[in-house]
Amino acid sequence: MSEITVNAGLIAKELLETAEENQILVVGCSTSEVAGEKIGTASSLDIAAEIYEGIKEAADEKKVYIAAQCCEHLNRCLIIEKEAADKYGFEIVSVRPAKKAGGSFGTTCYENFKEPCAVEFIKADFGMDIGNTLIGMHLKHVAVPFRPSVKTIGGAYVVCARVRPKYIGGERAQY
Repeated sequence: MSEITVNAGLIAKELLETAEENQILVVGCSTSEVAGEKIGTASSLDIAAEIYEGIKEAADEKKVYIAAQCCEHLNRCLIIEKEAADKYGFEIVSVRPAKKAGGSFGTTCYENFKEPCAVEFIKADFGMDIGNTLIGMHLKHVAVPFRPSVKTIGGAYVVCARVRPKYIGGERAQY
């Protein structure tokens, strides 16, 4: 296994330690940043495949769905298994990602999922942002930072988050 696959898998495994079956992990991934280049300039299907391999193993272990955030050329839509879209009532949109329109990671997920589809919006339980792709719009409220033991994959910084229920009420509320 490559160092990229090992690190991606380790981070995903640590992040998903508290995951429950059927929850969703949103992953934004700049393979350009992993390669040490500026986001959007050096997309790599090979790097995407290495990252996917590591994350997929961790997600499968916990029975968690992966949602791959595409790039801004597809309005940051997400590639997810149709089963998850149906289960959560996500509206499916018509698009197929490509290396330069959606990104290499989204394309890799599309090519490897059992029954891939694209959706515009989700509210995920976990987030993994590889290379500053800005996944926050796809997380439930309230996102809480998670600090993995490994902070980078290749040349890309990795930022992770878990979510928790909102605290509602005032000084008399009990949690």
